[in-house]
Amino acid sequence: MWSGRPYGGGRNPGSDGGYRAKAVAVAAAAAVVVAAGVAGSLFLGGGRGERDDVGGGNGKASASAPRGATASVTASASASGGGAGKPTVPGWKVVVNPEFGTAFDVPPDWDVESPSLVIGFHDSKADYGDRKNWGKFLIAMSGTVIFRNDLCLSDSDQDGRVESTAVAVAGSKGAEGAEGTGDAALRQARAWVYAGYTQPDRKSIVSDRAAKPYTTRSGLKGSVAWARSVNTPQKDRCATDGKAVAFGFRNSAGGLAAWCLFGATGVKGELPDSTIRKILGTVRLHGKPTES
Repeated sequence: MWSGRPYGGGRNPGSDGGYRAKAVAVAAAAAVVVAAGVAGSLFLGGGRGERDDVGGGNGKASASAPRGATASVTASASASGGGAGKPTVPGWKVVVNPEFGTAFDVPPDWDVESPSLVIGFHDSKADYGDRKNWGKFLIAMSGTVIFRNDLCLSDSDQDGRVESTAVAVAGSKGAEGAEGTGDAALRQARAWVYAGYTQPDRKSIVSDRAAKPYTTRSGLKGSVAWARSVNTPQKDRCATDGKAVAFGFRNSAGGLAAWCLFGATGVKGELPDSTIRKILGTVRLHGKPTES
């Protein structure tokens, strides 16, 4: 596990008017940085210290290696399937998250990361030059996949490292504390948009008023909710508005969990909602969750 700073440069994310949200991905001995918008810093590592009360965001996902880290994931980390069997959509890749006992499929041009890779956003107002804040973030998920990590190149915090913004990222996470699958879906959808694309602004977030019942192709029942940002105040040249969808459900252990996807909107090559719905339809339970 990489033990360096959760983002490069050691600067306060809130100190630079052009700051972009960043993600630092950590998978076993390999680490990859993923930047994501203009809100908070996007952190990839552990799964503790998360807050899901954020409600909205302004960020983007990109990839460059932190100092002292390897800018790639091991071959085993990138392998699709991982004992999950064949994809339910012919030609797609299987994405497994043993922690929550889930699996889903993505098109072949997505990058499937290690199941242990955690992607999450830091708080743009927090001072991450202070060690006590390292590893703390607003929201995070694991069992992640990244779509087109080439949307925009920028060194917004001027730390000498160029980050490439991703078009979309998906994964799954726990949702304990929610009142049910509907509450879980609403919380997660709003939180990813806020953390990744609008923070500290909340007024530009538009979301479903209530989650809708949804059943995936495997028969997994739960609730789905969407959220988007519209005309969010932006300063960084790589900033965009964003969208997120979350599917809340109970895994085989009875725990509340959520499958989530967030992505940039209004950009060339934006991930179509139709593709998102097709991916969502493949979400299914897989094995016994390792998360207690």
